Parts: sequence; C-alpha cells; structure tokens
Amino acid sequence: MNAKEEFIRVTKDFKVVCAEIDNNKSWYDADERTPLHILKVGYSPEEYSKFLEAIDFKYDSGFGGQELFGTIWCENGIWLDRGEYDGSEWWDTHVYPEIPLQLKQQ
Repeated sequence: MNAKEEFIRVTKDFKVVCAEIDNNKSWYDADERTPLHILKVGYSPEEYSKFLEAIDFKYDSGFGGQELFGTIWCENGIWLDRGEYDGSEWWDTHVYPEIPLQLKQQ
C-alpha cells in the first residue's frame, strides 16, 4: 500500500485541516521513533505538496505488525485515525456527534 495514495483516497471527500502520520515500526519505543510527517493548521499549497512527498512510501497494510500510525483532522467535526487488528490496517472515520438538546444551556 502507498501511504500518499491512501491519504488522498481517504480524504477526497473532506477538507483536511491538519494531519500527522508516522511510519515507524517502533511506535512504542520513543527513542527509536522517526519524526512524524506533520501537516499543520493553515498549511500552504507548498506545505501540502511537501507533506504528500514525505508520505509517498509503500508499507505493508496486511497481517503482521502495524506499520502506519496517525490522525487526520478535517472540517465539520470529522477526523480519521488508524484502525488495526492483527496487523491488518485501515483508516476509521469519526464524526463529532450532535450535542443532545438536554445538554445545551437554555
């Protein structure tokens, strides 16, 4: 799987606000972590292009250990984060739920 192609595919219907992607297999060992690939809030077109270049790599999204980590924040209360089971990986999409009326101030 190519991380850049996957990022473009999973975000095609959303306006990306910011993102952080890490492809280090040693995610839990802070001393061995490579720097995150970061796309900051208010990014320019040039920064977006550089971010896409940085995540233009292949990884194994099949069974085994998780290889890609991260979160993508989008407009309208939507965010995506990595799901994983037994080494199989994917992006989960979440939507901030509507606040129930009984929780709103009168």
